[in-house]
Amino acid sequence: MKTAKLLMLAVMMTALMLGACARPHGYGAGSGYREAALERGLAETNEQVDRAVKDPEKAKQAKAIVQDIVNEVKQSFKKTSDYHQKLYALNANYEATPEQFMKILDEQNNERMASATRILGFRFKLKSLLTVQEWKDLTEAMDKTRSRYMPKRESM
Repeated sequence: MKTAKLLMLAVMMTALMLGACARPHGYGAGSGYREAALERGLAETNEQVDRAVKDPEKAKQAKAIVQDIVNEVKQSFKKTSDYHQKLYALNANYEATPEQFMKILDEQNNERMASATRILGFRFKLKSLLTVQEWKDLTEAMDKTRSRYMPKRESM
């Protein structure tokens, strides 16, 4: 009885997870749109760096760090897509066990955490390069830009 409940829970979780994986994530359904959005965001961020950081050499270093972050995001999207493909293939396998699904999900979560850690490292590298005022100016400009793209939240 206990095993049947665990198996039923695993099946339900798998169905929910596969349903979530089947829909497009982020802005747009295709990777072409995502790639274009990342490139537009990189161009805007580079402009903001140039406005916030007056020293051209420091601005160049800051833009290189921003590029590292974008490259990591691109790799993360690619790896996530690869994990989804593995899950789709496993889902098609009638003989697949819950352990096989959990192995892929664990790998995906570990990779996601490793990527987030790398991005966080880049963030602190950028912060250590900039002065307090440069950081403030840059993050305020980024917040203003982000607000143009994010849906408005309704007041409570």
